[in-house]
Amino acid sequence: MTGRPYVLAETTWKTVARTEYQVAVLPWGATEAHNYHLPYATDTMQCDYLAAGAAAFAWSAGVRVIVLPTVPFGVNTTQLDIPLCLNMNPSTQAALLADLVGSLEGQGILKLVLFNGHGGNDFRQMIRELQPKTRVFLCAVNWYQAVDAEPYFDEPGDHAGELETSVMLRIAPELVLPLSEAGDGHAKKPILPAFRHGWAWAPRRWTQVTRDTGVGDPKNASMKKGKRFADAVIKAIGQFLVDFASADTHHLYE
Repeated sequence: MTGRPYVLAETTWKTVARTEYQVAVLPWGATEAHNYHLPYATDTMQCDYLAAGAAAFAWSAGVRVIVLPTVPFGVNTTQLDIPLCLNMNPSTQAALLADLVGSLEGQGILKLVLFNGHGGNDFRQMIRELQPKTRVFLCAVNWYQAVDAEPYFDEPGDHAGELETSVMLRIAPELVLPLSEAGDGHAKKPILPAFRHGWAWAPRRWTQVTRDTGVGDPKNASMKKGKRFADAVIKAIGQFLVDFASADTHHLYE
């Protein structure tokens, strides 16, 4: 058996053929600029690391979870004027998801967790449309919302700020430029009161909001903070996978 039998990309048919998987996890990231100091693959790398960690937690509890390869492209429709921000439209995501769900259903894996790492991805409407057409029970988690960030960070930030920078310092410190090279992540506020207060919404035109592509100041990020938060996220989502695996999806309410 391989070192991480819960990671499909590292697993052989010899292992897969003798394993009855209870839950599949599909990590979904993005390819986009993250301030001046973080790599374009930040969202994807975080998904890789945290989804595998959560699966390891569940696997150690006896739950057979399989983490599918991370999708590296997310919804970046309002960042297309930033070079090499690569967009996948929601309709394309929905088509890809339907194909993968069809594969899992035919193979008898009837629980799927969408493990999201990019704020521009929103799978709720896709799940609403796809769920009546499949026996696979679909749900989604945003890993960055699994644990309250406030106790861990001075100012978590929204994009390439203290939270994401700290987690990347934990995952791949060699790919993080010195914080002295990062922008301050200052983001302009909406002019219209309804947008400012959140009861009206429109997608943000990124280059109108932020000069350095960041939203949130990364200056207080640290590897120690990243480890503490990442460990908490892994434990929280890992426990969810354990609970989800044993749950009767026809009786989820009391």
